[in-house]
Amino acid sequence: MPKQTRPATLEDVARLAGVSLGSASRALSIPEAVKPKTLTKVMTAVSQLGYVRNGAARALASRKTHTIAAIYPTLKNPMYANSVDSLQQTLSSVGYQLVIGSHEYSVEREINVVRAIVENSIDGIILVGADHDEEVFRLIRQRNLPYVLTWSVDESDYQHKVGFSNHVAAYEMAKRVLAKGHTRIALCGGPTIHNERARARIAGTLAAIREAGLEVPPHWIIEAPFSLEGGSEVIAKLWQMADRPTALMCGTDLHAIGALHECRLRGIEVPQTLSVTGFDDIEFARIATPPLTTVRVPITEIGVHTAHKIVALIEDRPLGDEPLLLTQIVERESLAAPSPLQ
Repeated sequence: MPKQTRPATLEDVARLAGVSLGSASRALSIPEAVKPKTLTKVMTAVSQLGYVRNGAARALASRKTHTIAAIYPTLKNPMYANSVDSLQQTLSSVGYQLVIGSHEYSVEREINVVRAIVENSIDGIILVGADHDEEVFRLIRQRNLPYVLTWSVDESDYQHKVGFSNHVAAYEMAKRVLAKGHTRIALCGGPTIHNERARARIAGTLAAIREAGLEVPPHWIIEAPFSLEGGSEVIAKLWQMADRPTALMCGTDLHAIGALHECRLRGIEVPQTLSVTGFDDIEFARIATPPLTTVRVPITEIGVHTAHKIVALIEDRPLGDEPLLLTQIVERESLAAPSPLQ
């Protein structure tokens, strides 16, 4: 084969592969849409020619970059990391790339991350939750970018959102804890500012408890950082009090697993002395000691549905009704009836 004296073009790839220009383009953009034999021919030609797609030219021609940004509160929580995987895989299957940003629950940092991302060429943006500083939405509207809100359907009437009701899920978990006979229940949640998910989980839990004719003392409702250390701190605070709960309901599995660890260090038996529940059902929940009772969140489904919705918005295609995704209580050994002596 003669040595290339100029960068290979898509036309060169199509000619060497013996396929039409359209087939070569589809093989590179949407590989699952072409026959395996055609895909093999095109990819062989790409390898032989050293062809690299010209993203800038492609963007100028279509006025699209086929790039979507997703802004997460954190990537330290396995829940979000797992959802990124399903989101990225689904977007890739329809010819889009994913750019990820995170802000560690800082309002100012989220504004700066969104500003930096929208100032580059993207076709759409995905946000977690509905509660964001108005500057975030201004930056998005300023660029006329399609956007989707994810992980929550609480506290928002925005049309394009994908998620589940954190309020309902927390309410159902509290009903399960109450059914075990617990009447002294403490709550561990994350910071609620600019986080309707944390607010909804606390509100849903309290709604079920009050429906049962009970109240939670204010000093048993504790906000803690979204981390293992946050959960440990809550146990330390509760065990400094004269009155102690028989159950601790945590707003995330990270809180709950941190609480379980602190209980082991202090010799607090779970669930004999204190039952502990979580929320999310991350992979570590089932191997915690003891295995954690928690709310299973549709992590993969959120990523898949979000990808299809944002692409439909970008491509101005009809949108079907988005189903309300469902959660499930997974009961494991960390929850039991309170001891008769308590």
